[in-house]
Amino acid sequence: MSDTSTSESQEFLVDQVDAGSSGDSTVLDQGAPAADGALVSESDISREVITTGYMSVIVKTPAEATAEAIRITESVGGRVDARNEYAPSEHSGGSSTLTLRIPASDLTATLDKFTDLGELQEVSTNAVDVTMQSQDLEARITALEASVDRLLALLTTADDTDTLIQLETAISSRQGELESLKSQKRYFDDQVAMSTLTLSLVSEAEAPSVEPGNFFDGLSAGWAALVAFFSGLLVLVGVLLPWIIFLAIIAAIIVMIVRFALRSRRVSPVSATTLPAAPESGEEPAEEPKVD
Repeated sequence: MSDTSTSESQEFLVDQVDAGSSGDSTVLDQGAPAADGALVSESDISREVITTGYMSVIVKTPAEATAEAIRITESVGGRVDARNEYAPSEHSGGSSTLTLRIPASDLTATLDKFTDLGELQEVSTNAVDVTMQSQDLEARITALEASVDRLLALLTTADDTDTLIQLETAISSRQGELESLKSQKRYFDDQVAMSTLTLSLVSEAEAPSVEPGNFFDGLSAGWAALVAFFSGLLVLVGVLLPWIIFLAIIAAIIVMIVRFALRSRRVSPVSATTLPAAPESGEEPAEEPKVD
């Protein structure tokens, strides 16, 4: 009788822990107690904002500008999460794309420093308020921590196997949920504290002027166009030459076959007309006339 009553009392306590956890969450949702006992209203809570942005700057040398942008980022306590660089080519001076994490308090000043790297092409920022989500996570974490503490206290007083198993299962479930919530809270805190900026550093392609300024500029542009034309023509010939040789060999083989067939047809009729007719059976061959 005593074992049954003990087990029932332990189950009742576990239920009370669950009820207490939900009650704590409700109180925390309404507001946190201040030092004088009054509740802090939602308007008094500092806003938590996740800021992301994109910036494109035209620079003379992307490689040097990239190194300078990284130096500026690290000088304010930021870091580089991703880095993609493209070497200069015939039609492009190269480019670089950086994914930077910058302290939110230094974002505006850092953007101004990036503008000094060259000519600003585009800049945009986006802010998302996550105050409610962050506060909700914090309240749920606090309630779960209190629930786990109560269950651990009950675990020290449990005196039968069934109660121990029930308490350990409840503790394990709550601790797993608690770690998940803490992970989400750490992610929110990191996103709020460090803004994410995608910085694109590009270089304009060096090309001849569309309208030459004088005779020599026009002559130079025309010569460059002529050289480019013949260069492209040589490339085209180089691409087509193997195919031309292959098709020429096929055509030569076909011509030889056709000529051989025509020659065979011409020889066959001539042979038929020059051969003498064979005598029929039972007839004597005609005597050749004698010439006096």
